[in-house]
Formats: sequence, structure tokens, C-alpha cells
Amino acid sequence: MTARTAPRQARHLAPTLLRGVYLPRSADGAAFAMTTYGIPLLVLATTGSAALTGLAFALEWLPRLGAFTVAGTVVDRHGTARVFRTACAARALVVVAAALLLTVLDAEATAATVTVMALAALTGVLTEFSYVAAETAGGEASRTAGMRAHRVQSVLLGIDQSAMLAGPLVSGLLLEHGGPAVMLGTLAGFSLLAAALGPRDRTVPIGAVSAPGGLRAGWATLRSLPALAWLVGGLVVSNTAVALLQAAMPVIVVNELEHSSADAGLIWSAAAVASLLAITAARRAIDRWGLWPVGSTAAAVAAGATLAVAQADTYRDYLLLIAVLMAGEGGLTVVLRTLRSHLIPPDVFGSTLAVTILLLLLPFPAAGLLVAAVPPAQLGHAITAAAVLQALGLATAFTRLRTLPALPFPSA
Repeated sequence: MTARTAPRQARHLAPTLLRGVYLPRSADGAAFAMTTYGIPLLVLATTGSAALTGLAFALEWLPRLGAFTVAGTVVDRHGTARVFRTACAARALVVVAAALLLTVLDAEATAATVTVMALAALTGVLTEFSYVAAETAGGEASRTAGMRAHRVQSVLLGIDQSAMLAGPLVSGLLLEHGGPAVMLGTLAGFSLLAAALGPRDRTVPIGAVSAPGGLRAGWATLRSLPALAWLVGGLVVSNTAVALLQAAMPVIVVNELEHSSADAGLIWSAAAVASLLAITAARRAIDRWGLWPVGSTAAAVAAGATLAVAQADTYRDYLLLIAVLMAGEGGLTVVLRTLRSHLIPPDVFGSTLAVTILLLLLPFPAAGLLVAAVPPAQLGHAITAAAVLQALGLATAFTRLRTLPALPFPSA
């Protein structure tokens, strides 16, 4: 259909998505990536401790889980625009304050350690508020797109993965060559840009104010959607392996393999390239074969790659295998987000979204605590155990999904 013959709504869809969804998501995605991967590198550079790096990873994720208990309800009640802009602006202020404190406390090791640990916790909370708001806006855009929902989600995933491509590498390079102040200043800049690009209108989902909110409503909705519940369950197990690799990677690369912080960031940047390619392929594959065949293939790729990573012992092996792993994860995420946007009712979308994300993120603080407790030499055994659980969890989930009734929308 050409622009001349397309309906008026279709002609205005792309500009609306670009200004109201894609651009703010891009800036926030960059800040999200720098927060997630840059803060642990900052802690390792500041403290030199593998245990504190793992603890900081846990501190970064534990408050995020707490934030999800209220973030969905706050978004449902106050709208995506207000929550998104407030969270991004507050994150910028926190990061700038931390940068100033680290500059002043350069010689005070204990005070600097407290600062970076507090930074991990505070940015974790604020980042999840902005993420829930951005995801809710993406869900609204997907519902508007109807049968093209998976294409909207693939664009959003492409934005996220592009940020992941640059974020870890840029964080490592800035930290190595410019120091903490330069890295944190860049992070604050992306946060301010996201706040400035965020839509000015107060977007509240229809009926959200009067609808029951909170985790109870979201949990009840998830339980009423067996296809979504089984998929989320399988991905929770899968995320256990991904979280452990993410938490352990600074220690493995910097301490065990004796590479730089930039090299640690490069692994996840390479993984983002593979994930971007997988997202593009998944979008086209879903058009042709449907959600479940694509999801099953992506699950097999992810599980096989993690099992191989558990046996890796060189930097090159880690880089290549984690790229393959994240390619599989990219395909799985397209399937999850497409299913989520189709099945969750609009009036409880924020609350249900918060529950699903809360479940998916539970493994991350646990992984940080595990890395803090386990000697670096034993991390390989922990990764092997997580890889076996991932394979079993994904196989069980997709076997069960094949027995469920057909989804209430065509697969292509």
C-alpha cells in the first residue's frame, strides 16, 4: 500500500511512533545500557574487589525489583509521559551528584565505595520506572498496530539492542580513558536527553484510573493467560543463566582473563550486534511460520550456546558464544513482547507488565549475590549448572505451549 492510497491513520502512524515512542526509547535505552553494564565496571575500577562488584550488581537489581511493586500502578494512574520524564530527570541528578562526590572523594576509598554502591541502588530504581513507562508506551503502540504488533516490537527491540551495542563498549572506553566523571557525565547526558524527548501529554490508558492496580491485579491477569504464563516461566529459568553470565563477566574478563574494562564491554556490544540480526530475522520468520516455531528455535539456540559458554576458557570463545546466546534471547524476546502486547488487557497493562518483568528480573540480584559469594575459580561450575537448568526450563515451557489452544490472532 502506498502513502497516497493508505488510510490517514496509517500515514500518521510512523511519525507518531518516531516522536512519541522511538526517540525517547532510544535515549533512555542508551542510559539503561550504560547503567546496567557501566556501573559494575565502575565499582570494579573503584574498589578492585570481585566480591564488591558482585554485590553492586545485586544492589543494582534488588531495588529494581522493589520498584516494580509500584511502578506498574504508578504508570497506570499517572500516565507514561509523566513517569518517564520524572524518572529520567531524577536519574540524571543522581548520576551528576555521584560524579561530583567521586571527584571530591578521590583519595577516600571508603567514601568512594559507599558512593558507587549507593549509585548502583538508586539508578536501579529510577531506571526501572522509566523502563516500565517506556514498555507501556510500546504496548499501546503495538495494540494500535494490530496484526503488525510484532513489527513494532521488533523496532523497539532493535532500539534496545542498538543501545546495548554501544552502551557497554562506550562505558568501558570512557571509564578506561576518561575516568568515572566522564562516564557518569555521559550517562547523565543521555538521561537528560530522554527526559527532554519524552512526550509532553499525559497519556493514561483507558480505564486505568478506575481499574484495580498493583501486583495482585497483575498476578491475577497473568494467571488467566496460560500461554503468557508458561512463556514467562521458561524465560525466568533462562534468565538465571543470562544473569549469572552478566554478573560474572567483569570478574572473568578483567581478573581471570586479564583483559581490560573495554574488552568486557566489547563482549556485550558484540552480543548486541548478533541480537539485532536475530530480531530482524525473527520478525520475518514470525510473518512466515508463526510465534511458536520461531520461539522454539530461538530457545534451542540460547540453551545450546549457554552450555557451550560453560566450557569456554578464552576471551574469543566468550565473545563468540555470548553473541550466539544473545541472538537466541533476542528471538525469544520478540515472541514474548508480541504475545504480551496482544493478550494483556489495556486497563491493567502496566500492572501486568510490572509482574512479568519482576519475575524475569528475579534471577539478577541472586546472580550478583552468587558471584559475590563464590570464589572466581568456581564460577565455571555455577555457569554449567545454570546452563543445564536453562535447557530444561525452556524445553518444558515450549513443550507445554504446543498443547495449549491456538492464540486468538493469526500467526502471520
